[in-house]
Amino acid sequence: MSNSFFMPFKIFFIILIIFIILISLFFIPIAPDSYYIPNQNITFDISSSGYAWPSPGYTTINSYFGYRSSPTAGASSYHSGIDIGAPEGSTLIAVTSGQITFTGFLGGGGYTITLTSGNIKFTYCHVSPIYIVHEGDYVSQGDVIGYVGPKNVYGVKGNQYKDENGNPTNGATTGPHLHFGVRINGEYANPLSFFQ
Repeated sequence: MSNSFFMPFKIFFIILIIFIILISLFFIPIAPDSYYIPNQNITFDISSSGYAWPSPGYTTINSYFGYRSSPTAGASSYHSGIDIGAPEGSTLIAVTSGQITFTGFLGGGGYTITLTSGNIKFTYCHVSPIYIVHEGDYVSQGDVIGYVGPKNVYGVKGNQYKDENGNPTNGATTGPHLHFGVRINGEYANPLSFFQ
């Protein structure tokens, strides 16, 4: 009699488990495109010195390494990197394998990502404030590590940089682009020397 009493509960329990499995198959969350996917099919070239260009598809240099006329208030007359023209949302990749050692707002550089490989630091400035990598992450050469950020950013405490209309900017910038810098043992180097 006890077996016949529990039989409906066993059947109900089995049907419930099957129902849960079937429902979960249809509602598995799918990550949107904006989430970090390290092995996207990005085409990139490797220079003879072994480095990948940081902004695939965008190679126009708007400002070279060295002395220049400051393009905006707060920008240095000694340019410690190169400015690569690219629209907001453009993909940025790891030029080499290494560790992400900084993500944050860095004064004139605005939102910044730093990739360290040995004694060399590669700095990506004016990036999107929606980080897809974080300090401590290890990345492989060619992995997507960020995107070119917007000109204007809001809510950054202490941001002294503003555009011609008084709106806060993503560091010392006149518009979306990648400022790419390289430091070897703490000393700035011309990034173009890595891509010959």
